[in-house]
Amino acid sequence: MPVFNNRVALIGESINDSVPATKALLDAGSLGGIQQLVRSQDEGGADYIDVNIGLRSKDWMTRLVKAIQDVTAKPLSIDSPDMEICRAGLEAYDLDRAGGQRPILNSISPLRPEMFELLAIRQFLPVLLISEQKTADGGCAACRTAEETHETAKTLVAMAQQHGLGRADVILDPGIAPIGSDTGGNLKRLLDAMKLIQNDPELQGVHYSVGLSNFTVMLPVRRKDGILVKSTLESAFLSKAVPLGLDMVIGSVKRNYEPLPESHPAVECLDRCLASDGFESLAYVRRFYRG
Repeated sequence: MPVFNNRVALIGESINDSVPATKALLDAGSLGGIQQLVRSQDEGGADYIDVNIGLRSKDWMTRLVKAIQDVTAKPLSIDSPDMEICRAGLEAYDLDRAGGQRPILNSISPLRPEMFELLAIRQFLPVLLISEQKTADGGCAACRTAEETHETAKTLVAMAQQHGLGRADVILDPGIAPIGSDTGGNLKRLLDAMKLIQNDPELQGVHYSVGLSNFTVMLPVRRKDGILVKSTLESAFLSKAVPLGLDMVIGSVKRNYEPLPESHPAVECLDRCLASDGFESLAYVRRFYRG
């Protein structure tokens, strides 16, 4: 991320069970292959290394964290909804090898507040999933509006503060969804929620993170003037979200992101999507993608 790098930290996304090539390495137990991926992300400019082992055992997480820290001094992002896998990752994490930098723990949702208890093992920077809300019956539902997302942010930040964390210690994940299937206005919800949070004195100083590759995950690989169209749309999203406080993404070190002007066709495409409803917004994405 050569242009945005001074303002946006990059969590290298490659060590993730959802990536087919990485899954094959994990299935084969190839710690050496994983270490090669880690080195390439480190050398490519990643600020953090994501570690997501899927449904594998906590022992696997222990082995993997140690193997990764053998070849990089970059801090890690322990990425799992499973408390015991997260516990194993935090216990294995060597603070000295990371130059004293705390790991990230991704993620804590309204239904997983017990994850804060893991702070007793290792102080970490929590990713708070603010795209979900607890329902009256104790269940979980997606936040459909910016206001609901803002309320979830206030709830989870308050919980973090009760566990001794400051606002500058927390990372909010407003939940980015694929633009290629966004008929429900998720992009508008996300950006409007960030505006509400930016203007809320009780939430000043918080950080943000999104899984940037998720934004274009459903779109085919296509190049225009030698540049991936996916990368251009991701740059357009960053151009809108960074001024609202976005300062961290989970993404690829191989993408070349750059700020785009309001007149850029990719930014204009997102503007049309924000002003549209339902399938009309998808038509704008297709038109831009094919153009």
